Amino acid sequence: MDNLATYAVSEHNTRGRIINETPPSGRSEFQRDRDRIIHSKAFRRLEYKTQVFVNHEGDLFRTRLTHSLEVAQIGRSIARNLRLNEDLVEAITLAHDLGHTPFGHAGQDALNQCMKAYGGFEHNLQSLRVVDILEERYAEFDGLNLCFETRAGILKHASRKNARNLGEVGERFILNQRPALEAQLANLADEIAYNNHDVDDGLRSGLIDLEQLQNVGVFSRHWSVVKRKYPALAGRRLIHETIRAMINIVVTDLTVQSTQNIKEARIGNLADVYDAPPLIGFSPAIRKEQQELKKFLHEHLYLHFRVMRMSSKASHIIQRLFDAFSANVRLLPVKHQQKFRQIGHQAIADYIAGMTDRYAIKEYQRLFAVGQAD
Repeated sequence: MDNLATYAVSEHNTRGRIINETPPSGRSEFQRDRDRIIHSKAFRRLEYKTQVFVNHEGDLFRTRLTHSLEVAQIGRSIARNLRLNEDLVEAITLAHDLGHTPFGHAGQDALNQCMKAYGGFEHNLQSLRVVDILEERYAEFDGLNLCFETRAGILKHASRKNARNLGEVGERFILNQRPALEAQLANLADEIAYNNHDVDDGLRSGLIDLEQLQNVGVFSRHWSVVKRKYPALAGRRLIHETIRAMINIVVTDLTVQSTQNIKEARIGNLADVYDAPPLIGFSPAIRKEQQELKKFLHEHLYLHFRVMRMSSKASHIIQRLFDAFSANVRLLPVKHQQKFRQIGHQAIADYIAGMTDRYAIKEYQRLFAVGQAD
């Protein structure tokens, strides 16, 4: 990547890996990170983890896996426009949900409540735990031994208390520094993807409708433009063209506004990025539109009674599993019983967080349904 900006992360300014390795041949360090993430068990499990809709509710709804792929595509496009490290952005975006629980945010909230007395649970910390410790693939180290910048990008949030236990990767939260621009970009690519694709899934599910969306400025504006340009267009194609236009405008705006922010902050190298305020962002007008869209989705989709019913079931499943394993550790698979003796309730959190939706449901049935085979 000879065309990288001077403030982009490269193989020349990376802080490297925890355990030194022979440099890769025929690919970059961050391509190696991406490849390790794609080949991990945690990545494959994302296929059966909820984004908004549980897997059995329909074949065409986004899962954590398809969401991650869409985030990576958006992130790479913007990274290319900004002359940032595309491979690093791709690695971060593909890994950002590796630690997510089954059943989406309802599962995370339930597991956090279960773990309250034992330090809590947060899926960004768990994603880092997956790539640093839990993956078991290599002879010479636990985890995936990813580059510092990939790990820092995965860790979007951390309290000062947690940051103190994370070593170098947690320092920025203590020093009030920013991550690399690639990490900032990955975070907003995630927001762009779920805001716009949740509109698509919400419409497909019938939980929101086009009449409601006419009251959302960004959707109404682009819907009208598409209708004028293609007066005969209808159905799913009209919806897809509208969402495509919505994504295009935020990607374009993010590129323009971020370029301006970098220029005004006089950013010359990576060290400048760490000490500057956040630099990757939307213009005030687009940010306002995105906030309006997020508010609409929260009120009309995420809190819809059908979603809430599934969320309630999910919380019940997580809570019952956690309580059962806590009350009798011998209900855990032998490997996790051994881990419990070493690290306590974190072993139960690791086991539950690693489950897919359907595995969690089956495990619940195995424990609590009379006549269910083990």
